Amino acid sequence: MFETLDQIFVTLKHQAVGYFPDVWQPFISALISIVFIPLVFATLFAFVTIFERKGLGRIQNRYGPNRVGIPFTKIRLCGFGQFIPDGIKSLTKEDIVPRAADKAVHFLAPVVLLIPVLLAYAVLPLGRNMTAVDYDAGVLFFFAVGGAVELSVFMAGWSSRNKYSLLGAMRAIAQMISYEIPLILSAVTVIMIVGSLKTVDIVAAQNQYTFGIAHWYVFTPWGFAGFILFFIASLAESNRTPFDLPEAESELIAGYYTEYSGFKFALFFLGEYLGMFAVCGLGITLFLGGWTAPFSFLTWVPSYLWFFAKLMALVFTFIWIRGTLPRLRMDQLMNLAWKFMLPLALVNIVAAGLWHFLDNPTRWLASAALIFGAYVILGRGLMGRQHLGKRVYRYAE
Repeated sequence: MFETLDQIFVTLKHQAVGYFPDVWQPFISALISIVFIPLVFATLFAFVTIFERKGLGRIQNRYGPNRVGIPFTKIRLCGFGQFIPDGIKSLTKEDIVPRAADKAVHFLAPVVLLIPVLLAYAVLPLGRNMTAVDYDAGVLFFFAVGGAVELSVFMAGWSSRNKYSLLGAMRAIAQMISYEIPLILSAVTVIMIVGSLKTVDIVAAQNQYTFGIAHWYVFTPWGFAGFILFFIASLAESNRTPFDLPEAESELIAGYYTEYSGFKFALFFLGEYLGMFAVCGLGITLFLGGWTAPFSFLTWVPSYLWFFAKLMALVFTFIWIRGTLPRLRMDQLMNLAWKFMLPLALVNIVAAGLWHFLDNPTRWLASAALIFGAYVILGRGLMGRQHLGKRVYRYAE
C-alpha cells in the first residue's frame, strides 16, 4: 500500500498518457510535467508569502495578516486567504511604464527572469521516479539556465531609465556573480564523490543506511561545510536578508524593479520565490538526500512528502533569518564572498578529495582538520582588519 501511495502521481500520469496514441505520448507526458511543476510551486508560493508575513509578524511582535479568509464567506482561516486579494490586486493594478523607458526590454525582463527559473525544476527529483527530465548533466543544466537571471536583472535596470534601478541592477549582478562561484564550487564536491552530474544518481548515492541512519552528505565534514557554503550563497543568489542590497528600500527604493508595477512586478516577485524554491531543491538533492528518509524506519513515508518537508524547513529558515539579521554593507558582502567563502570552497574540494582516497577513520580526521583550520585562518584574516570595538550607546542631551 505504501509503495502505491508513493507512486500514485507517477501511476496517474502513465494512465493519462496511455489514453493517447503512441506518437503523441512523449508530447503529452512532457505537457503534464510542464503544467504540474508551475501549478504546484505557484501554489506553494502563495502560501509561503502568508507564512512569511505571519512569521515575521510573530518575530517582530506584531500582527500579520489575520482577516481575509475564503472570499464571499465569513470564514477567515486566520488570514490565510490573503494571497487571493493580493493576486487580484496585482492583476488589476495599472501598468505604468516610464516615458523614456525601452518599452520592449522593460516588458521582456520579468519574462526572461521567470522562464529560466521554471526550466531549473525540470532536473530536480521531487520524489522517487518524479524527475521531469533525467539529464546526464542535470546539475550543469541547472546552473546553466540559472545564469540567465543576471541578464533579466540587467534588462530591468537598464530599460527603466532610472538611476536607482540601474544601480540596483549593477549591485545585483555583482552580488550574483560573486556568490555563484562558491555556490557552484560547493556543488563540485558532491559531483566528485558521486562521479556523476545526474541529480537522480546523486540522490541514489545517498539512499543508503548504516545503523538506520541515512548516508546524507551533510553528515560528512566536507558535506557539512559544503552545505553551509551552499546555503549562504543561496541566500545571496535569492536576494534574501542579509544579502538584499539590490533592492534596499532605504537606499534604492526597490532596486532594479523600482519602475515596475502591477502584473510585471508580480512576475518579478513570483520569480524570486520560485528561484528560492529551486535553489533550496538543489541543496536538498546535493546534501540532504533528496527525497530519501533520514532514518530507515521512516522509508514508508511517501518520497515526495520528504522532499517538500525538507524544502519547507529550508524556506522557514530563510524567513527566520530575514526576521533576525540586519542587512550587510556592500563591502562586507563582497569581502565575505571573495576573501572567505571562495577560498573555503576551494579548500573543501581538497577535503573531499582526501575523503575519497583515505580510509576510516583517517579521512574523518584529515577532512575535518583541513576544513576547520581553513575556517579559523580565513576567519581571522577577514575579521582581523575590522577593528571592532564594544558598542557604546549615547543619548541626546
